[in-house]
Amino acid sequence: MTSPAMTSPRFLYLHGFASSPESKKAKAFAAFFEARGLPLARLDLRVPSMERLSFPAMMDVVRAAIGGPSDRALVVGSRLGGLCAARVAAADPRVSALFLMAPAFDLGARWRERLGPEAWEDWRATGFREVHDHATGKLTRVHHAFVAELDRMDRELGRLPDVAVPTCVVHGTRDDVVDVSTSRELAKGRRHVRLVEVDDDHELAASTPRILAELEAFARPFGLG
Repeated sequence: MTSPAMTSPRFLYLHGFASSPESKKAKAFAAFFEARGLPLARLDLRVPSMERLSFPAMMDVVRAAIGGPSDRALVVGSRLGGLCAARVAAADPRVSALFLMAPAFDLGARWRERLGPEAWEDWRATGFREVHDHATGKLTRVHHAFVAELDRMDRELGRLPDVAVPTCVVHGTRDDVVDVSTSRELAKGRRHVRLVEVDDDHELAASTPRILAELEAFARPFGLG
């Protein structure tokens, strides 16, 4: 009988908010997997569109990419993609492991805090808010229903996804967008969750070599390397 360690899962990459499968980070991960002769599916989470983002639709994209009932996946998630990966893993036993970078836990509440009451109410009242789209380099709009969905999910399921699979989290100690304390909270008391703190900001651009080394060590039992 083939053991789980001998059977490679599918490898999926989930990009961050206002990013895309063509980001520098996504391409760096794709090259890393290609050098090891393995495919990496870079999923597009801009669904159904950037303006009308839907978190449940993002989760559906991930579930579909895993495959059939007997398929498994190791999911790599950056920022919003990390939150999406963790939410899927908490509900779908086909996720074998998680590798998360600055996962955007508690996103709705943090947005509200950063914007302040007046700007938050304006977003809710007008329905849309302009944000910088890293994929296009231009401004785009995001509807308020997206953050309302995230808020509702946090209230119903808890701020932190209840992940039960082997998980590695890399988070920058100088992250001023998603405070490292959220990842520390996820890892606390969970032996299957390893937190790697790096001296970096939210983008984690300077930490790419360290991140890839951590991924290689973490994913080796799942068929990487």
